[in-house]
Amino acid sequence: MGTLGILLSLALLMYLAYRGINVLLLAPLLALMAVLFAGDAALLLPTYTQVFMKALGGYLIQFFPLFMLGAIFGKLMDDSGSARAIAHGIVSKIGSSRAVLAIVIACGILTYGGVSLFVVAFAVYPIGAALFREAGIPKRILPGAIALGSFTFTMTALPGTPAITNAIPIPFFGTDTFAAPGLGLLAGVVIFALGSWWLSNEARKLIAAGEGYGEHADDPHGQDNQPSIGFWVALLPILVVIVLNFLMAKVYLPGLDTSYLAKPEFGGLQDARSVIGIWAIIIALTTAILLLVVLHWRRWVNLKKSVNDGTFGAMLPVLNTASEVGYGSVIASLAGFVVIRDFLLNVAPGNPLVSEALTVSALAGITGSASGGMSIALKALGAQYLEMANAAGISPELLHRVAALASGSLDTLPHNGAVITLLAICKLTHHDSYKYVFMTSALLPVVPLVLVIVLGTAFGSF
Repeated sequence: MGTLGILLSLALLMYLAYRGINVLLLAPLLALMAVLFAGDAALLLPTYTQVFMKALGGYLIQFFPLFMLGAIFGKLMDDSGSARAIAHGIVSKIGSSRAVLAIVIACGILTYGGVSLFVVAFAVYPIGAALFREAGIPKRILPGAIALGSFTFTMTALPGTPAITNAIPIPFFGTDTFAAPGLGLLAGVVIFALGSWWLSNEARKLIAAGEGYGEHADDPHGQDNQPSIGFWVALLPILVVIVLNFLMAKVYLPGLDTSYLAKPEFGGLQDARSVIGIWAIIIALTTAILLLVVLHWRRWVNLKKSVNDGTFGAMLPVLNTASEVGYGSVIASLAGFVVIRDFLLNVAPGNPLVSEALTVSALAGITGSASGGMSIALKALGAQYLEMANAAGISPELLHRVAALASGSLDTLPHNGAVITLLAICKLTHHDSYKYVFMTSALLPVVPLVLVIVLGTAFGSF
């Protein structure tokens, strides 16, 4: 009954999330439902306060600064006009003849630099709509291009990306955001090339069949305003994030004396690697935020409002993800989970990469969240995966990269919040465009994931 309760709870989580019920409410209720199926109603409140809330709080302690700083940085990039200036610059250099490629690259540069995918979608959509209209490309392909540039290779594959999905494995495996850089870069190139080719080919087929941009009365009116900021000035904060993150993670912070972390007041950490990667992102994003403020000092209409809006914009995403982590911790504490755990760990005996990929992908799909699914999986099984990897001679960096890649595949099922928001921004429906979003951000990313597992198993991490 315990195992049945867990499976029923997971199924309800996916269904009710798709129906639009908030995870903040769903996660504790469905976690406690699984506790009831386990047969001990007396444990409901202790489980809620001592397991669910403790795990939720632990996630906030680790990752809230990244959510908050990332949201502030994205808001300032948007309000300063920098995000739009970068998108305009890329589009003008590549041209309308390669409109799909231009949008993918513009989104990729912005998200790789730490700009929130929601900010990117808002900034790029008016430009993409005008560009697709000019080129005669059906508008329904546009969400697929934005998703490819924002939800895939810059979120999970490229080394150094400050995306939360690339930071979550750090405390579990003692790695940093540049884990397995060669494999990550290869995976990024593969998904970028496959996705761009597929979308461009779809566009050619639709145009050949006589379909044009289409009539969309709710499109942005008039031409998108040209930015008043130079391309390189707009790009500078993004370059700072990437370069400073690398220098902090690989050069400066590892050379510091961090023996004080072993003291009880600092958590009794024996290995500073579990926090150095997160420190590096915090320093990089903070510096880039300060640079943005100074660069555009005379341009801010209301800097206080921009910072406040960015801060408040981080609250719901981080609390949703933390609630999903609390849910996962409750499930992992139940006796019925042992059956599921043993099955997952024995999918490919001797190679935890396969089990990790399947588990993270499945939970990302169920929760509709890359970060939530990965957090649940690593919270429940991360220690076992690391132990199995050490026994098999597999690098923790490889575990990191596989977990990140796996989180960015099935997460974009129809109930995913980013998918729903993207379609709303583009003023299209699932019926219109989900096919293109699914192919570029859910199905095609499986190819580089498999490739990295095969190459990593054969040649190790590089």
